[in-house]
Amino acid sequence: MMQRQVRPYWIRLLLSVIGLYAVTAVNQVQASDVLTPADLSRLRMVTAASIAPNGKLIAYTLAVPRNPFQDTDGSAWSELHVVNRVGHSRPFITGHVSIHSVQWTPDGKSIAYLAKRDTAKHTSLYYIPHDGGESQKIVEFKTDISGYTLSPVGGNRIAFLAKEPVSQQRQAILDQGFDQDIYEEDWRPTKVFLTSRDSTEEPQVLDLPGSASDVAWSPSGKQLLVALAPTPGVDDSYMFRRVHVVDVDTGQIVESIQNPGKLGQVAWSPDGKHIAMISGVDINDPKDGHLMVAAIPGDGSLHDLTPELEAHIESFAWKDIQTIGWIADDHQGTSAGTVTVDGNQHAWELTGDTVFSGLHVTDDGMTWTAIGNQAEHPNEVFVLDGSADAPTPERLTKSNDWLPSRRFARQEVVRWTARDGLALEGVLVYPINYEEGRRYPLIMLVHGGPESRVANGWVTTYSMPGQVGAARGFAVFYPNYRGSTGRGVPFSKMGQADAAGKEFDDLVDGIDHLVSVGVADKEKVGITGGSYGGYASAWGATYYSERYAASVMFVGISDNVSKVGTTDIPEEMYNVHHLKRLWDDWEYFLERSPIRHVQKNRTPTLILHGKNDPRVHPSQSLELFRHLKTLNQAPVRLVLYQGEGHGNRKAAARLDYNLRLLQWMEHYLQGPGGDPPNLELDYDAMLKE
Repeated sequence: MMQRQVRPYWIRLLLSVIGLYAVTAVNQVQASDVLTPADLSRLRMVTAASIAPNGKLIAYTLAVPRNPFQDTDGSAWSELHVVNRVGHSRPFITGHVSIHSVQWTPDGKSIAYLAKRDTAKHTSLYYIPHDGGESQKIVEFKTDISGYTLSPVGGNRIAFLAKEPVSQQRQAILDQGFDQDIYEEDWRPTKVFLTSRDSTEEPQVLDLPGSASDVAWSPSGKQLLVALAPTPGVDDSYMFRRVHVVDVDTGQIVESIQNPGKLGQVAWSPDGKHIAMISGVDINDPKDGHLMVAAIPGDGSLHDLTPELEAHIESFAWKDIQTIGWIADDHQGTSAGTVTVDGNQHAWELTGDTVFSGLHVTDDGMTWTAIGNQAEHPNEVFVLDGSADAPTPERLTKSNDWLPSRRFARQEVVRWTARDGLALEGVLVYPINYEEGRRYPLIMLVHGGPESRVANGWVTTYSMPGQVGAARGFAVFYPNYRGSTGRGVPFSKMGQADAAGKEFDDLVDGIDHLVSVGVADKEKVGITGGSYGGYASAWGATYYSERYAASVMFVGISDNVSKVGTTDIPEEMYNVHHLKRLWDDWEYFLERSPIRHVQKNRTPTLILHGKNDPRVHPSQSLELFRHLKTLNQAPVRLVLYQGEGHGNRKAAARLDYNLRLLQWMEHYLQGPGGDPPNLELDYDAMLKE
């Protein structure tokens, strides 16, 4: 049995207000030199960045976690900061704020953003001058503004997205208690509204079919690009969003572009003669990942600029009227390049070990910015010279000045071959003091989707053990099994209509590889993951129970029969997962359900779920818990989080989840096993370990 070394963790700080008192654990100075759960609970990271038109400044939002022992519980605060090209960063709006949707005004003098500030009831649009001054509220509406675009002609006209307000008559009825929810019928679509900066009149609503999610002015200011889904439902937003061009004067749709699959980013060319977008190649493509372009005006057809790409385009920006710059999720890293509207390509692999997202480009196309993370730091702001043939990224921000003092475990890409010969890849974090020839307990984190991936960058979050697990003596493994993204459309389709089949066999084959090379102890393997990764964890606790000594299932699937009838994405389940309806093959849906195999369970299983999850209904966890508890063949525990959905947002729930995950794995992979560990957590003591 491996014993985890326990080090002194906090040095008490004394603060004087009206006396002396000890501050809570997550704010105390640490004596430990490795990454800990307390570190995660205060880790800051960049969430988005936008470069000024002249390229001299970059505005970015910084996620700042709440202190779960001092602050009102909730999701992380989001601050506004600005950094220049030499890395000098200034805080603009900080504290208890939630800034988002940041962009520069067309003249480059101010930064626009959305926020619900002070005592405001709804989210409004604000400007703040970059050279000093207070924020000014530009557009206030009777409901939350969820998106906006600023006219490039003068910058005075504004189009924004919001739901229409409830009528006074309807509100009076609601106030009387008649607040019943007529499921998937009484929702209100998001509309496009037009106004101007100094207008005192009610904004004009455009009468467009469906629910809007993206809006952008054309360079001429005469048209709007609008992405519309048939309804406000998540399923329609995932599967059936389509791009339309709207005449501003008439409010009528003048062109429609039928993207063939899921829709990602959309943007006008600088001359307004093209619209580029990231789209799936067909309705069955699991992930939007190809860069396509349509001529405007045109016949609505799209030209795929990346037809042979064995990666997934993550974001793009127009470099000039003919050229688009892009970055892509490429295996476990990032590639980048340019492509012209006629398909002439130039691509390169970005140097270094940084994983990038969120590309932005200056007006002259000469400076690129993106956010990026590495194995030893979460997302920060980077800048690239767009004029170079293969630019080298330069990091501009350092949001956690204490992080370099931590020791990080070795982390690398691993490759193995599946039992059917398919070449597979993943990321392995070794134990912090790894010794060659010694076997270690292994935690395998299975990503969700499955149309996603884990890149070889920052892999440590509240639900991903990563470097925290490595600091506690675990090897931590992130397999990118068949169906993952980053390797092109054919690879991402490999798991379709074969739920829990070869895709989950890939996981076992990856473990066998780590056992064969002497890293993992075959008898001390734990599995965890959320959503589809939770499904894998439930499968590991039942069908593959003989392979796993512990399982931690988060917002996961246990019963595919009831899943398709309780999820908010039934059409996505049909089109990109199962490719068949429940009534077409009842046996398939049952056989691919962990509850069908519960009698095989011998794996201690911790199940965690948000009580308000619309994607994977919490009944999925209740079903598996009830069957495992009734069988009583191995320990099982169910934890439900109040007010959480498909993943935990709030600080307290995130910290609790992280500690319970580690506690369960330590108890069954490193500790005595047997009965479950303590039900109640001693947060202060656990944060000091």
